[in-house]
Amino acid sequence: MKILIAGKNGQVGRCLVDLLEAHTELTFLALDREELDITDPIQVDKIVSVFQPNIIINAAAYTAVDKAEQESELAHAINKEGPQNLAHAANKVNAAIIHISTDYVFDGDSPESYTESEVTAPQGEYGRSKLAGEQAVVQACCKHIILRTAWVFGEHGNNFVKTMLHLAKTRESVGVVADQFGGPTYAGDIAKAILTISKQIALGNHAYGVYHFSGFPYVSWHSFAIKIFEKALDQDVLIQPIRVNPITTLDYPTPAKRPANSRLSCDKILKVFGIKQSDWQAALMRIKEYS
Repeated sequence: MKILIAGKNGQVGRCLVDLLEAHTELTFLALDREELDITDPIQVDKIVSVFQPNIIINAAAYTAVDKAEQESELAHAINKEGPQNLAHAANKVNAAIIHISTDYVFDGDSPESYTESEVTAPQGEYGRSKLAGEQAVVQACCKHIILRTAWVFGEHGNNFVKTMLHLAKTRESVGVVADQFGGPTYAGDIAKAILTISKQIALGNHAYGVYHFSGFPYVSWHSFAIKIFEKALDQDVLIQPIRVNPITTLDYPTPAKRPANSRLSCDKILKVFGIKQSDWQAALMRIKEYS
């Protein structure tokens, strides 16, 4: 099996590289933005035609949620046109494509966990660009896996865990939103899920379509922050407790609207591929690696 990874320096991309390096039976080519500009269809076609992958993994994305409100054109170029180019190229060489998407394709107003069949209704430019990317992939390549995830964190890149640990170094208290709920997802677990799916595709499990994969248990950002600081204290990353004050979404206005409910139902991916939800609390047992 030959795997091409776009976006090797992102949170998930770096975890994928670390994971695949341990699987010497697999051949993979991981490229960053300078090596592979997914918005350039000519470059994409050239690399894919030369490497001839069986699976293309798109871990590249524009993720600046608030900036996307002013940089809509750039967000759509990376999140819609880029995946479209990769999917077209995949189709030409009869490869499958695994594309990472987001909970932001939903409005976040449902009281229940979102299933893959729920109606999408993104509330901001970031979400709209990601939904457009999903649709482009589906139209360009029938052998596709759309993997929606949420609240991604890990050792690499910028994320909520690192932000909280950074703030704790200079503050005695922080205010964290307590009325938005979701499942924190460890980037390394996303990488493992993608590898599992890739292997099953290679073995003939061609259950293509849209899947959700996120962490459990579901919590608010406030509760997530409390758990981060608890684990940091337990592992001597922090030397004294920090107070976490609950605030509302209205108390912390942002240019882009955040979903109040980012709970993703992950029943389908468990049933089809045997993949359990990310255990984010277990991932925090290595919190020294995030600081």
